[in-house]
Amino acid sequence: MTRRCAALALLAVAAAGLIAPLAAVAEPYLAIQNGYQCVACHVNPSGGGLRNDFGVIFSENALPARTLPASFPTWSGKLTGFLRAGLDARASWTRTQVPHNPTQEQRQLDQLRLYADIALIPQRLGIYLDEKLAPGSAEEFEGYVRLNDASHGWYLKGGKFYLPFGFRLQDQTAFVRVLSGISMTTPDTGVELGFERANWSAQLAYSNDIGNASAEARHQITGQLVWVQSGYRLGAAASVASTSTGNRRVGALFAGLRTGPVAWLGELDLARDDGFSDGARSMLAALGELDWALHRGQNLKLSAEYQDPDRAVPEDQFTRWSAVYEVTPLPFVQLRAGLRRYRGIPQNDSQNRQAVFVELHGYL
Repeated sequence: MTRRCAALALLAVAAAGLIAPLAAVAEPYLAIQNGYQCVACHVNPSGGGLRNDFGVIFSENALPARTLPASFPTWSGKLTGFLRAGLDARASWTRTQVPHNPTQEQRQLDQLRLYADIALIPQRLGIYLDEKLAPGSAEEFEGYVRLNDASHGWYLKGGKFYLPFGFRLQDQTAFVRVLSGISMTTPDTGVELGFERANWSAQLAYSNDIGNASAEARHQITGQLVWVQSGYRLGAAASVASTSTGNRRVGALFAGLRTGPVAWLGELDLARDDGFSDGARSMLAALGELDWALHRGQNLKLSAEYQDPDRAVPEDQFTRWSAVYEVTPLPFVQLRAGLRRYRGIPQNDSQNRQAVFVELHGYL
């Protein structure tokens, strides 16, 4: 009963993020706090990765607690008139406690990425690259050609890219990102058509679903529509993957609301997967998040998550609670410290673990 009550509470938190806008939306909370669309700060129209001119100015002057002295050289991201570049590096220390197991500590370089955008024809035709340099061997995460017409608000890109689906969260292990299978660690190859207007954006992608390449004759269609206002936003996304072992369908509702210094995020994902050997499974994941701008350069992030891996099986749900404190003392440098607690089936120790972590994030 305790787990069921917690699950209902989590769904209420997520639903609040979805319903509140109907009654009265970098990381999504920054866009919600400022009423921006993703394309306002990022070269990639659907968000994430390399920052454009405005995104760099915002990172240098609005995000940090203190700006650099006027005598310091500013970073624009432009190496030449046609080449823009950026960098993202994250290193962390994590201490994990699993019941009935020894405590584990881990220090690692989480990622080192290099971004580049080459303007073949300014404002019309470009090449975008997102390359993982470390850890491990180098790997191309995104590499596509982009054709766009800013005056009419449309773009077309083809190559390897992140699919447009739900909130583009910093934490790629969030339950909604794991359930959908779409995140900034699972790029796909295909084409994407997008439209950007003053108060809404839409994307439609056709791709190969290379993340599930073990199945034959697979392809994926993904679509998203987001309506943006200065104080809130509403979004819906859907994805259908076709394979020789069965179809996989995922839908999402997501929304954000700004109330003073607090940004509220909610996302609810539902999936039905026909590819399991024991038959089709219906799955659910929910996220409720609060981001409180305590002071300039400081953010408190509280989140509650819920996942049901098979809605036909009782008592298999699990939850995750997180509290993260983020400090951006200077431009392009961020420190994050947090606590995460997992709660699930009592006899499954890994579903009842607890982790504390500290992360250093540098970006250009």
